[in-house]
Amino acid sequence: MTTAPASGSLPVYRWRLAPDGLATRRQLRAMGLRPGGQDVAAELRRPRRRRGPLVAYLYRIEHAKPVRPMTPRRWAALARANRARRICPECRRDAGYVIPTSLGACVPCVSPH
Repeated sequence: MTTAPASGSLPVYRWRLAPDGLATRRQLRAMGLRPGGQDVAAELRRPRRRRGPLVAYLYRIEHAKPVRPMTPRRWAALARANRARRICPECRRDAGYVIPTSLGACVPCVSPH
């Protein structure tokens, strides 16, 4: 995975003013692409009041690679991970929903009446 570069060495564009041919990770994903190991090409900044700017890294579309397809083993691993998120660590039952990390347990275990 590519690490964030020093901000002084990259071109910086304001929000919505990036040139054609550059895209964020989310935009690449919407096109069915991934960065594919390339370095960050530019930085996109959106100013905010009272806080630092939002920063998004841009990648070159022509160097992007296609997203790897989901294999049956990947689908199975994803299903196991999602199933594990539904099991309450307190009562060990399937809650029927993904247990929020803020609660840490199913609702009946967190607030017994």
